[in-house]
Amino acid sequence: MSKYLVVVESPTKAKTIGKLLGKNYKVVSSMGHVRDLPKSKLGIDVENGFEPHYITIRGKGELLKDLKKAAKAADKVYYAADPDREGEAIAWHLKQYLEGNKDGVDPHPEELCRIEFNEITKDAIRNAVKHPRAIDLDRFYAQQSRRVLDRLVGYKISPLLWRKVRKGLSAGRVQSVAVRLICERQKEIDDFKPEEYWSLEADFRHGNSVFTAKLAKIAGKKAEIPDEARMNDVLKSLENVGYTVSSVQKKKKLKSPPPAFTTSALQQEANQKLNLTAKRTMQIAQQLYEGISINGSNVGLITYMRTDSVRVAAPAQDEALAYIEETYGEQYRPATPRRYAVAANAQNAHEAIRPTSALRSPASIKDSLTQPQYRLYKLIWERFIASQMADADILNTTFDITGGDCLFRASGSIVVFPGYMKLYKSENKNDELPEAAKGDALTLVKFDPQQHFTQAPPAYTEATLIKTLEKKGIGRPSTYVSIIETIVARGYVSRRDKTFHPTELGSLVNDMLMEHFPDILNVEFTAKMENELDKVEEGDLDWRAVLRGFYGPFSESLEKAEEAIGDVELVDEVSDVICENCGRNMVYKMGRYGRFLACPGYPECKNVKSVDKDGNVEETTLGESDVTCEKCGRKMVLKKGRYGKFLACPGFPECKNVKSIDEEIGVTCTECGGALVKKRGKRGRVFYGCKNYPQCRTAYWNLPLNDVCPDCGRHLVEKTDKSGKKIIFCENKECPSQRKTGKGKGSK
Repeated sequence: MSKYLVVVESPTKAKTIGKLLGKNYKVVSSMGHVRDLPKSKLGIDVENGFEPHYITIRGKGELLKDLKKAAKAADKVYYAADPDREGEAIAWHLKQYLEGNKDGVDPHPEELCRIEFNEITKDAIRNAVKHPRAIDLDRFYAQQSRRVLDRLVGYKISPLLWRKVRKGLSAGRVQSVAVRLICERQKEIDDFKPEEYWSLEADFRHGNSVFTAKLAKIAGKKAEIPDEARMNDVLKSLENVGYTVSSVQKKKKLKSPPPAFTTSALQQEANQKLNLTAKRTMQIAQQLYEGISINGSNVGLITYMRTDSVRVAAPAQDEALAYIEETYGEQYRPATPRRYAVAANAQNAHEAIRPTSALRSPASIKDSLTQPQYRLYKLIWERFIASQMADADILNTTFDITGGDCLFRASGSIVVFPGYMKLYKSENKNDELPEAAKGDALTLVKFDPQQHFTQAPPAYTEATLIKTLEKKGIGRPSTYVSIIETIVARGYVSRRDKTFHPTELGSLVNDMLMEHFPDILNVEFTAKMENELDKVEEGDLDWRAVLRGFYGPFSESLEKAEEAIGDVELVDEVSDVICENCGRNMVYKMGRYGRFLACPGYPECKNVKSVDKDGNVEETTLGESDVTCEKCGRKMVLKKGRYGKFLACPGFPECKNVKSIDEEIGVTCTECGGALVKKRGKRGRVFYGCKNYPQCRTAYWNLPLNDVCPDCGRHLVEKTDKSGKKIIFCENKECPSQRKTGKGKGSK
């Protein structure tokens, strides 16, 4: 029997850590949070110091009973949830439940039962077990404060929106600020009036070289050319003049590498370079952190991926410096290890995101990773190694060229020594000017006058929105993904060509909240609340004091808003898509499955169209197939509907024949040897069945894997939980290994 019980959040992490600790330790998963505020009511006693009422999350009862049984059988229980506020809260709730404590009354708060690690490696895990600590109540109270604040805002304002606008609407303390930023940017774009201006470039010859310079000054003042007439005057003044190099400046510049990634920097870079959403980036990063199977062993490849610090541990630095010197040469290793300044509002509790071993290059483990895992790991590894490399040495050259009363300026640069750019930057392209000296005469080759118009500020992309949220102190590394996903899911903003735009609904709700709850949407106020939560975590501020300071003014605003707001008519957002049936402009609507386009002529015209995440119409007919309709003899066409691709007869509505398309998943049925295929039920739910149906009725609700359960012989299956973590288990309820939770021995 195991002497020690270690409780982690994820089954994948449990498997990896279990192998690292050995037989004296039993490592189990809590499957994330185990208790939370109830969904059916506020769950907060406002009159009694904002005391929260926690309940067991639905479906976790049996799991908790199993954990309690395992805890009683162990000599010691360690809580090893993630090293952040959420992890501290999970540890606190588990301890309260497993010890049978009443909430807030822990007879042994000083017990050394919490273990924390920044990476899942043998040394880190064993060191954590050797140095347990008490649960950090200040960190827990910071998480609880945020949870209560968000619940108060959501459960107090949302019913108001239901009554005044539409059922199902909701408001969030931080998400609403993000919507405000997007609405304000859209207003800037809509109100923007472009202004004309011109620029002038000239190609000059010096010896055998031709280079380009830009007009910088006219009569000693900055060149400002508002229109074509003024451009023609400038060109006329330059007729028959000579051109001379009036000055040559050469400056060496040392360019330092960027630090290893913080969470927001990783999300931004992955969005820009790999075209990954923040949510997808964090899902892949979670997989890399929890462990990837390499040569038969699960290995944690990166450090904890929710951090706002650029700090790096000295041993990791030393390993990186040794790798740099051996791989690239001594000149690529800086004279002293690099230290990066930490942002003023950074928690600095964890290191930056880095590989757990600098020696584990992406190329060496490529075959063990999926393509998305490889690309993200490569980005993280290269950024970290580059952050410890020598500066790039760049020579910048500037020519000033005089002709008449005009001054042209040419700039060029060459990379003298690439330094870190040898690894991390691909744009180390030389832009070299010819060798020239002051007083040298130049020959004009041609002028290139260009008309321009000032541009409106760009709409937010995912990367620029995260950057703005971070800069303004809104949210924290662990919240950026949920902020974006929430405002899109609620229909307050839409994605178009990878940029965010407010919907009519989002604009309406934003205007209403701005008028009646200005503090909630105030950027500075929200940043101040984040700072106060940080002070709670640091032990410098009482969590109840934070809530009292917030709730007094907030409750007054609620009362005033209830009286002041009348019923609001929601106007549908009009698209530029024309209904082919009646000629009207179709409108965007929100349905059970998200946004779609509908004809405003309903019920006379019932035309609807599916749209993608950017609001663009999804093509429903994808082409003709080679399948013949057995009812009328026509060639069936391939269509795309709400539940995926299917075959339909083009003779609709006379012939309504449709066929599902079996999508093979590369797994063979254990019962008959047929291929397992992806299918959908009548209500659209995905399941996996045997292609030999109805002769073979084998079916799975979750994705079957090639691995089989050792107890019953059916395929193990995989699913992803709400946090993006993958869970592998046997879903056969009659299997001997099946726990009452529905997760069998195959779980990991």
